[in-house]
Amino acid sequence: MPIRRILFGTACAAALAAAMPLAGRAQVPAPSAASAPTGEAELQAAITKSNAYTALMNRTLRAIQSWERYASWVDMKKGPTGKERYISYGLYSLYDVTGEIRKAEEAAARDPKLPEIDATVLGYIKAYQELAPLITRAERYYDRKDYRDDDLAEGRSLHAQMVPAAKAFLDQRAKLDAEMRVYKTALDAQELAAIAQREGKSVRWVVRNVMINARAVIDLMPSNEKPVVDLKAFDAAVANYAKAIREMDDFKDANPGKSLFVDSQASSWLGKLRDFSAKLAKSKGDVRRGAANDANWIVSSYNTMITMSETAIRFPR
Repeated sequence: MPIRRILFGTACAAALAAAMPLAGRAQVPAPSAASAPTGEAELQAAITKSNAYTALMNRTLRAIQSWERYASWVDMKKGPTGKERYISYGLYSLYDVTGEIRKAEEAAARDPKLPEIDATVLGYIKAYQELAPLITRAERYYDRKDYRDDDLAEGRSLHAQMVPAAKAFLDQRAKLDAEMRVYKTALDAQELAAIAQREGKSVRWVVRNVMINARAVIDLMPSNEKPVVDLKAFDAAVANYAKAIREMDDFKDANPGKSLFVDSQASSWLGKLRDFSAKLAKSKGDVRRGAANDANWIVSSYNTMITMSETAIRFPR
């Protein structure tokens, strides 16, 4: 599922469908039985739809990063004044997401029908399309230092438009994050069961099991919005990840010479998670008290693991 944005000056996002970004923790109902895939064809259709939505979320994460850069130097209540020390920071330019939007819109119209999520995705696209042109105009404005010619007139006008547009976009993002996390968790369990039925606990099963549990840890990592970690939930997720690593070890012991590509990185990641957890325990879960660098390393390493896991599944040896 995606990509995370962490932490305090370093925004980091996995660009593949195995990651899931986290921008909010709204409570949403579990997927209904009607939305659960009932066969292989239905499961693959559900995975395709989920991947289309995730690709859109990952690619549009750039808008959040750009907005955070803007918020790092401007007073959000007052707007730009021209006296800001870091006004030259401006905003990040956005990525072209035309293809991702088209695929997500097409996915929303296809089976399996997910009324709540499909509607949220379309609302998210609308909110993005309202914010993105404003960010692009602002990025050019500050990059070219046009504010020196108009005494920040356009900058103030853009600020007044961007603030409500950004709020609407971030609200839709948080809602979509929460809904997709619940749905993807159920989908992951069904995918693992289908692989086990079809192949047994194969390379594909072992790697997917590791990455599903890794993502569960990532979903609980701190963010700028929520810098204090739920230690009990985090430690439980790490314990589940450790179990997946032990299952990977069992597979390697039973299949000497089989390459998993991701195994060394995944094992090292577990050690780093345990170090990180120990630091968090000392700070009562607050990542700002000495563990931010560890958090950024964990996310960066996770992104690397995603690429390795895709290779392992695509080219099993």
